[in-house]
Amino acid sequence: MARAFLFVLDSFGIGGAPDAARFDDEGSDTFGHIAAAAAAGAADRDGLRSGPLKLPNMMALGLGEAALLATGTWPAGMERPKPAGVHAAAQEVSSGKDTPSGHWEIAGVPVPFDWGYFPDTVPAFPPDLTEAIVREAGLPGILGDCHASGTEIIARLGEEHVRTGKPICYTSADSVFQIAAHETHFGLERLYALCAVVRRLVDPLNIGRVIARPFVGDNAEDFVRTANRRDYAVPPAEPTLLDRTLAAGRKVIAVGKIGDIFAHQGVSEVRKAPDNMAMFDAALGAMADARDGDLVFANFVDFDSSFGHRRDVAGYAAALEAFDRRLPEVLERLRPGDLLVLTADHGCDPTWRGTEHTRERVPVLATGPGMAAGSAGIRETFADIGEAVAAHLGLPPGPHGRSFLADRIDHA
Repeated sequence: MARAFLFVLDSFGIGGAPDAARFDDEGSDTFGHIAAAAAAGAADRDGLRSGPLKLPNMMALGLGEAALLATGTWPAGMERPKPAGVHAAAQEVSSGKDTPSGHWEIAGVPVPFDWGYFPDTVPAFPPDLTEAIVREAGLPGILGDCHASGTEIIARLGEEHVRTGKPICYTSADSVFQIAAHETHFGLERLYALCAVVRRLVDPLNIGRVIARPFVGDNAEDFVRTANRRDYAVPPAEPTLLDRTLAAGRKVIAVGKIGDIFAHQGVSEVRKAPDNMAMFDAALGAMADARDGDLVFANFVDFDSSFGHRRDVAGYAAALEAFDRRLPEVLERLRPGDLLVLTADHGCDPTWRGTEHTRERVPVLATGPGMAAGSAGIRETFADIGEAVAAHLGLPPGPHGRSFLADRIDHA
């Protein structure tokens, strides 16, 4: 019996989704556009990075080949090594391009229904919902009530929030109700309690997540969000890969926001950290603790929250390079029979218009000691990822998807 490690580079799409036009995202390509910007010198930043994108380890696993499958174009400025892993490009069948839909489908459960969304108006929230929140949580009112970037709205309204005690409430193109509040002046536990109230009140609206966004600082110039974010998500409607692993008597170690995304359903243990590199350390610790048959499921959120949504091309490129530099630490910890899968849950092209996720195919890169390299082609659903992990762990197949490892075409 072997172990499985499923690492999600949050928002690292590779373009080419066949239904991108339905989301007004046709032509978006997170990886391709970052690579092109870097090759043109447009992703340089003093003290951060310069020159073409440097991802030798992921390219060796087949990242470039996956991008070629997705878009028909080789990423600009990238070398073309012979792949040493199994590679594929997967497309999403779930209705949204949000985090829960992507992760649930990766775990074998596509989301066929449409989430509820708030309109891009001011106010964004229905008046009766706002009234109920204020009444049931005992608030003096709320601030925001609009679509916004989290860092921008905290800078704009944070001082008024501290002065009045009114939490900052905002949303986006995703199915979310986000609440920002100061950890000291408002209180972290009070924020969590407020989110629990809002979670119950938005259930009839089919909102996917309520997100606590705590921050600290003294004024608009130094307000900063902390690592104490907490997501209050709707639980998946069907058993996921996590549930199936747990039911077989194995352990599921969730790193990053995985536990929150799955409403802590099917999770044995949660390990959180403030940023990608700290989460990398947490993932390495989880690998050390995982036993035969266990699953380590990790999310690296900075690609999305710190760089994709903020349309920071240089920052995204540097984060990818930092992750790639540390990838050998994971590879050297793989034991005979282990499986490592690198993938993503959607795109968030930092060169694209707006600040929202982009509908893209995602890379699927798999490796393990003794695993033959090859292409698994274009996968019709992210659920093929979960089914590959399930098959590797000796779990019965689920109702959605097919193991991409079963369809691998080995290189000669």
